[in-house]
Amino acid sequence: MDDRRPGAARPALFAAQFALSHACWLLTYPLAGWLGAMLGLEATFYVLAAIAAVGTMIAALVWPAGDPGVLPHDHPEQAHTHPHTHDAHHQHEHEDWEGPEPYSHPHRHAPLQHSHELVIDDHHPVWPQ
Repeated sequence: MDDRRPGAARPALFAAQFALSHACWLLTYPLAGWLGAMLGLEATFYVLAAIAAVGTMIAALVWPAGDPGVLPHDHPEQAHTHPHTHDAHHQHEHEDWEGPEPYSHPHRHAPLQHSHELVIDDHHPVWPQ
């Protein structure tokens, strides 16, 4: 995925959130029915409220505090092939046989340090430390 549009990673994020929420439902819906039958609705409410509170506390601990939208990061020199247009990352000469943009041919990226809103893609496969 080499898509630098804002929000390009949203489908993957939505899929991950959807899978996680449905996994939680897969566990808590049967638990609610079983506990409701065994303990009654009031006790079941308290058990499920405790589960929700624990989940909220885990999320508060795991979620990065003050996560910046724009991150400075380094790119090592690399050579590879992928469809691209000429932008800040793809400046090089062509021999006019490539046809219209986006071009797809081997090309080189010089080492680079820059800052921008980060999207996980071919150029940013992992979140910077």
